[in-house]
Amino acid sequence: MQPSFKDIVDIGPSCFERFIDSSNAPEISELEIELAGCSNLSGNYTVGRVSPPNHTLFYCLSGKGVFRTPCENPSLSEGQLIILPANQSFEVSIVSEQWDIIWLNLADVERWKPLRNRGAVVLDNVALEGLHHAMELLYLERDVESRQAAMQIVSKYLYTIIEKQLGECKTGEQKERRQINRLNSLFSAVDKQLQFDWDIKSLSEKAHYSSPHLHRLCLQTYGRSPKQHVIHLRMARAKSLLLSTQWPVSYIASYVGYANVFTFSKRFKKSTGMSPTEFRNVNEQSSVS
Repeated sequence: MQPSFKDIVDIGPSCFERFIDSSNAPEISELEIELAGCSNLSGNYTVGRVSPPNHTLFYCLSGKGVFRTPCENPSLSEGQLIILPANQSFEVSIVSEQWDIIWLNLADVERWKPLRNRGAVVLDNVALEGLHHAMELLYLERDVESRQAAMQIVSKYLYTIIEKQLGECKTGEQKERRQINRLNSLFSAVDKQLQFDWDIKSLSEKAHYSSPHLHRLCLQTYGRSPKQHVIHLRMARAKSLLLSTQWPVSYIASYVGYANVFTFSKRFKKSTGMSPTEFRNVNEQSSVS
C-alpha cells in the first residue's frame, strides 16, 4: 500500500530561512531556479509536498533530517545531498537539535532532464560549501555584477551534480550490459553442453555469481529462472533435432541431458503440448502437404 502524503508547512519560531527568489535575485531565472534558500533549523520543522511540479535538492551542512518518499525513507546528514524529482511526493522533518541546510527548487525543464523519472537519490560526501557561500551572497548582495559572479558559481555546482547523475546512469547501464553479456556467454556454453547435469550450483560457479544473484538476473533478462532457461534451451534443441534428424527419441533425450526417455517425453509434452513422436510426425506431414 502506497503511503499517503499531504501539503504541510510546519515551521517553528526557532527556524531561520533566507529565501532567494526572483525579487531579490532575478538572475536565478537564467538557470530556471524557481526558489532557493539557506536554512538554520531547530525545533519544529516539517514540510510536505504532494506531487511538486519542480525538482528539489537539499544539501546538509550540519545536523540531520529525515525524508519520507513513496519508496523509501532516507535520512540526510552532513555532506549528503538528496535529489527529489518533480512529481514525487515527499515529506521532510528535522531529527537533530539543529539542522543547517541549503535547498533549491529547479523547474522541470529540458535543462534539468537528467533528474526526471527517478526515485529519491542520496549522494554521499558531496562538497557543496562553495554553493552555499554563493547562495548566501545572492541573498545579501545588491550589486548586479556581484550576483552574476555568484550565479556562475551556482551554475558550476549544479552542472557538476547533473554530470554526476549522468555518470551514475551510464555506469549503471554499462554494468547491466556486462551482466547481460555474462549471462549470454554462460548460456551459450550451456547450449554447447546440454548433456551436462546443469544444476544451480554448477551454473552459478560457471557464471561467477551467487545463486540468488544469478536467479534474479535470469528473471530480469529472460523472464525465467536459471533452471527453467536450461530446460528452454533443451526443448529448443530437441525440437530442432526431431525435425532435422531421424535419431531415435531416446538418443535425442540423452543428447539434450535426459537419461530417462520417459522424463524427457513428459517434459517435452509439457512444453509443446505433444509427445516427441507426435511432434515429429505432425511436422513431417506438414512438410509433405
